[in-house]
Amino acid sequence: MADEPTAFRTVPRTGVIYVTTEAQKRGFDPSDPDWCNLGQGQPETGELPGAPPRIQHIEVGVDDQEYAPVAGLWELRETIASLYNTLYRKGLPSLYSAENVCVSGGGRAALTRAAASLGHINLGHFLPDYTAYEELLDIFKAFTAIPILLEGERGYSFTSEDLRREILGRGLSALLLSNPCNPTGKLVDGDELGRWVGTARELDCSMLFDEFYSHYVYRGRPGSLPIASAARYVEDVNLDPVVLFDGLTKNWRYPGWRVTWAVGPARVIEALASAGSFLDGGGSRPLQRAAMPLLTPEVVLHETLAIQAAFRPKRDRMLSALERLGILVDRPPDGTFYIWGNLSQLPPHLNDGMAFFRAALEKKVICVPGEFFDVNPGKRRHGRASRFRNYVRFSFGPTAATVEKAIPRLEELIVG
Repeated sequence: MADEPTAFRTVPRTGVIYVTTEAQKRGFDPSDPDWCNLGQGQPETGELPGAPPRIQHIEVGVDDQEYAPVAGLWELRETIASLYNTLYRKGLPSLYSAENVCVSGGGRAALTRAAASLGHINLGHFLPDYTAYEELLDIFKAFTAIPILLEGERGYSFTSEDLRREILGRGLSALLLSNPCNPTGKLVDGDELGRWVGTARELDCSMLFDEFYSHYVYRGRPGSLPIASAARYVEDVNLDPVVLFDGLTKNWRYPGWRVTWAVGPARVIEALASAGSFLDGGGSRPLQRAAMPLLTPEVVLHETLAIQAAFRPKRDRMLSALERLGILVDRPPDGTFYIWGNLSQLPPHLNDGMAFFRAALEKKVICVPGEFFDVNPGKRRHGRASRFRNYVRFSFGPTAATVEKAIPRLEELIVG
């Protein structure tokens, strides 16, 4: 008799879960202030100067004991559509409505619904990109995942001309990407993003934009509203093949609420809702209701400006410290709260991402080895060393105090 059930496969952990589990074996506790979790994938969730007060309590009504609709509460969907129209579509004839919004119980749930709704197509994805894409792109067998390698030497540049060439050359019917990118922080924005949307429209290639970090943008001058979305460049909300994913997780700093959404053509939204009916059944009704006051333009304005004021200095501080310690950065992050560090110039015992991660744990500092971002669905590149084995992702999502505590520990690790 087998020692354990044989019907189940080994399911790999995403990068953050893996490093957290390894840290816990060494005594890590999220409530222990002596640990510096530069591996975390969430922003600090406490009060920020200038931000709206954090919600401490929610009211649960009698009707909130029931299931929410799989596509989300209609009034929340209307609120989300109105926010997108206000932020990105003023003066445009085609506007989003509730029928263009599907609410889910978390970002992975929203992306999983989309993946389950794709047909027998070639789906492009970039390397490096978000670690959870790997299993997402492998578990559903209808489509074929096609990797597109971005080069650090080029600052991870990828133009609309590159996009056209990949769509035509690889026969792509869809492309999934995080924008800004997790982990590099590369942002496609402005006229270039407009050209991407135009190319997708012309060639009928569906663009699946993961915009969960779209309020963490550092290109503009401090004090300006740093929000980027492909919604600004859509001509017809029901015809253009553009689907956007966002939620309270990062841009509103409420990751525990698990309230997220997809915005796109009504026909696509119907498909996502149908997929949700058998995948997850829908999100939390009371939290969806409580989310609506957070989605007014005024709240978004103050929250986003507060994020910029708090996170830009943390970014600059960490960039300066890492570069001083010999950790190269292919390009300063345009967005997100991550720095994609190149360890290749460090001593041999530290220039491998996994080795660096394990050594940093001894200093009670957590980071994420770069190999987790080498999205490889189905492990089709089995046996080859990861092209990102010399990289580590550092998060400045924690508080400034945590970042300051981690820097001298990294210095002690590298310099001695």
